Amino acid sequence: MSAVAHLWNIVYNCKTMSFAVIQTGGKQYKVAVGDEIAVEKISGDVKVGDKIVLDTVVLTDDGIATVLGAPFIKGSTVSATITESGRLDKVLIVRYRQKSRYHKKNGHRQPFMTLKIDSII
Repeated sequence: MSAVAHLWNIVYNCKTMSFAVIQTGGKQYKVAVGDEIAVEKISGDVKVGDKIVLDTVVLTDDGIATVLGAPFIKGSTVSATITESGRLDKVLIVRYRQKSRYHKKNGHRQPFMTLKIDSII
């Protein structure tokens, strides 16, 4: 096989060109197989190493055809594995009014999960 034919086989016959747009946590993410994305914490009893199925797929593209959902594509799913779970750095919220001895300080750490995309169906 020549180098050009080999590259054509990789680019056009491989599933690396396919991607999907999923919605989770009120945000949309463009994902492909093998990607790792950080999303807001997924509700339910899930832990690191669990496999989850995301069925809120907004768009899929396989390099040939693009399918757009209204609002979601029925029957299309993205399966992923939870690789990490934790909390982000603290964000400080400070309220201050000058000349009135008023100051309040509060902090927030947002929980997150990292997902590794296994397949797009």
